[in-house]
Amino acid sequence: MESEQTGMLTSQSVDESDDERTGVVPAEDPSLTRAACHCSGTPLSATDEEQPLEAAHTETGGGPGYVYALGQIRVQFPSLGVEKEFAQAVGRAEPPDLTDDEALYRVLSDPDNRYLVRQLCFVLSVQGVETYILHPRDSAGYDLLIEAIRPVSGPWDLDVVIGRRGPVAPPELCNGLTVPVVVFEQIYSFDSGELIRAVERPSEIPAEDFETASGKLLERLLQIGDNSGATDEHRAINYAAVRNEKIYQETVREYARGFRLSAVEVCPSRLSGSRRILDIVFSFTSRKVDVTEKSFMRIDVTEMFPFTRTNWSPYYDR
Repeated sequence: MESEQTGMLTSQSVDESDDERTGVVPAEDPSLTRAACHCSGTPLSATDEEQPLEAAHTETGGGPGYVYALGQIRVQFPSLGVEKEFAQAVGRAEPPDLTDDEALYRVLSDPDNRYLVRQLCFVLSVQGVETYILHPRDSAGYDLLIEAIRPVSGPWDLDVVIGRRGPVAPPELCNGLTVPVVVFEQIYSFDSGELIRAVERPSEIPAEDFETASGKLLERLLQIGDNSGATDEHRAINYAAVRNEKIYQETVREYARGFRLSAVEVCPSRLSGSRRILDIVFSFTSRKVDVTEKSFMRIDVTEMFPFTRTNWSPYYDR
């Protein structure tokens, strides 16, 4: 994870005694409320009862087919013949007592097996749902796909896919899987722990408490960003979740002040003109009194690679 300030991108709850000692308490409500969006945009929420995010946005909201998606990349065999050829390659690998993940990585990372890499289906799943079939723009992209197939995989693995969305794949392309094809320009692969450790910790927050609270925040942002990364709103929240460390620094500071994260909204910026610019508004509500404070960041999503226009600043309803 790499922020504009510190280069973050390289590649959990707090118990009662910790709460009382440090005051750093992640929001206790497991979901974010869908608050009214005072900036006339579309609020994003992790509340299960609300309508799916995909239904809240049209396909025209994501620029010329740009995708900025967060998920996990896995390999599928497009046909029985490719699967048998892979099994023979595994049989030639040494040592023979590899785990499935280790064997897969060993075979795919061997230059002699590059022909096999080109035959496989690389599928990005978002929250366990197969969402895209990935194709590299050029041959160098196969190296990124191989690195995404880790020798030791885990539930905290995270892959960021940036590219252009194409048509839905025909059934014969990937053994009957009919999802859109994304021709990607870049893939970042890391695990959530790496992401959190890359954030510069505020000096006033103990390291252990910062890591715990930031981990819970990342988990929540990924739930909010449970989307295909194809609309402007989705691309903005996904970009902010993995590329802006201010979200983690300032949110943990709000936890320490006795505030909880109560809503996240994505709204069109008044600065939008020839470029597509969105405001991501974070609402923090006091646990003791009925007071809500808001902060925002401004993200430009005009092109394939979003970037921050305005970093963390106070937000006032208009």
